[in-house]
Amino acid sequence: MKVLVTVKEVAEVADDFEIEGNDIPGTYLDYDLNEWDDYAIEAAVRIAEDRDDVEVVAVSVGPERSEETIRMALAKGVDRAVRVWDDAFADADVLAPTTKARVLAAVAEVEDPDLILSGVQAADDGFGATGVALADLLDMGWPAVVNHLELADGEASVHRELEGGVEELTTVSLPAVLTVQTGLNEPRYASLRGIRQAQGKELAVHTLADLGLDPSTLDDGLTLTGLSRPETDSDATVFEGEAGETADELATVLRDVGVGAE
Repeated sequence: MKVLVTVKEVAEVADDFEIEGNDIPGTYLDYDLNEWDDYAIEAAVRIAEDRDDVEVVAVSVGPERSEETIRMALAKGVDRAVRVWDDAFADADVLAPTTKARVLAAVAEVEDPDLILSGVQAADDGFGATGVALADLLDMGWPAVVNHLELADGEASVHRELEGGVEELTTVSLPAVLTVQTGLNEPRYASLRGIRQAQGKELAVHTLADLGLDPSTLDDGLTLTGLSRPETDSDATVFEGEAGETADELATVLRDVGVGAE
């Protein structure tokens, strides 16, 4: 059995940052594994631990910098990884979910997995559609927002988290694509031994041409037109100075809003 896990490196923006054109300079960004993908990795590794002859393969679309993040997946028990990158990606403003799904589908066609696990969404763009688009391209079943998973007899029994706190129990035949919600499990930390072993595991790098794709695959018409700081409606009052100097101001504000009034 082969389990393919989609992995994405996401950027976390510092509290104080600047915007240059339609970009945030790298000095204000820290990169890490997407939270939802971490749960997908854990699910895949547990399947491999519970069954014989299971290979877990991670696939990611990202530049060379992202290999550090991908190796964290390897350190947690993934057997090998595939990274896809091409100069054409660097020229794209932003990748639409369908575009990324086409690239991942090309990898899936080569790997021929029995099960694909993907995080429900990514922390940076929040599209939440890549896994579903991937399933459509591969003509596979695709339970989404999965928070419980059991495999038996060529089927996946899953609980899905729906709106309003409703949970649905459903079964899908393999091969299938499951998009995983946080709470499915408790992702493990990468051990020092795992980190060392990850350095020796295979991490193959493919271009679009290697996958039989051309740069036109990225022509999705999605363009980043602007970037701005989120607006806030906060009515917070900031008191500047020593506590003894601002105590009277604070007392006045509290009285004005009725705190302590009888």
